[in-house]
Amino acid sequence: MTPSIPLVDLKAAYRRLQAEIDAATARVLAGGWYILGPEVSAFEAEFAAYLGVEHAVGVASGTDAVLLALRALGVGPGDEVITVAHTAVATVAAIELAGATPRFVDIDPVTYTLDPARLAAAVTSRTRAIIPVHLYGAPADVDAVLTVARAHHLLVIEDCAQAHGARYRGQRVGTLGDAAAFSFYPTKNLGALGDGGAVATNRPEVAERLRLLRQYGWRERYVSDVAGYNSRLDELQAAILRVRLRHLDAENAARRRLAARYDAALAGLPITLSAARPDDTPVYHLYVIRSAARGALAAYLNARGIGTGVHYPVAVHCQPAYAHLGYSPDSLPVTEAAAAEVLSLPMYPDLTEGAVDEVAGVIREYFDSD
Repeated sequence: MTPSIPLVDLKAAYRRLQAEIDAATARVLAGGWYILGPEVSAFEAEFAAYLGVEHAVGVASGTDAVLLALRALGVGPGDEVITVAHTAVATVAAIELAGATPRFVDIDPVTYTLDPARLAAAVTSRTRAIIPVHLYGAPADVDAVLTVARAHHLLVIEDCAQAHGARYRGQRVGTLGDAAAFSFYPTKNLGALGDGGAVATNRPEVAERLRLLRQYGWRERYVSDVAGYNSRLDELQAAILRVRLRHLDAENAARRRLAARYDAALAGLPITLSAARPDDTPVYHLYVIRSAARGALAAYLNARGIGTGVHYPVAVHCQPAYAHLGYSPDSLPVTEAAAAEVLSLPMYPDLTEGAVDEVAGVIREYFDSD
């Protein structure tokens, strides 16, 4: 059964922007240039200007953005990269694709982002980089991460896949470290209608190497200066992203209004609400609550036509594919506790206030009847 209030509604955004998106795609189709052309160049310039960085380099996906950022910064076999296990598996997969070894630290129990108090103890002689993840659209504590990174001469790559437009102490995320990775998967705050990603950086030599790596290491066509990849943002997605970028701030503001309404409507219930530090401006890619009764609550909501999700049900270090990293199931207790209790409620810019009230009312009904 299709939920009457889905977790996310991609069609709603397309309907609202249909005239602009259709015009952009028609322009590309008529132009006859479909890979790494003028639309990609224009989007890269516009996205860099939006963020406030010197360079943005389009790539094929958010996973590739992390991978190529690592490679462009010289991280590879023999190196360790510290990150969190409470994240989309893409963060960790990209580290291994670069040939490096992921190492995990636990998360802050309020923001669900990397706990910098645990960071220094995780640094070894092989550590080369730290990847803080701005999860759910809430910025990680980047200043604290940078303090540890500078003390140990480590690189910092921000994973901004869920945080387009978020601000950390007034500064946009993606501008704070050596590089930043963005995903444009359709569900993201800045989403394409297919896969796509970008790496942002203020370092010109990193941007140059990124452009080599994304297309076989070519400076001259068919001549590879370095061993590279096929990771190109296509013109159709770039044109759509140019449209979506113009509306990003307004859509993020809508998400914040909806989150505030959830906060007010759910206050006082035996659940933990989404949170961010007071000095930060989150963008609520997801609105996540936490409940020891997650399974029963989700089933109650779903039975009443309300979509939910779990981001993420199994921490990366507990997944079979990463058993070789040697972490026991109880090695990251805050992460594991969150994975057992987090629940994502409907959140997207076109969600109505009435729908938020309905979701909150059903949650209240569940606890009143318990």
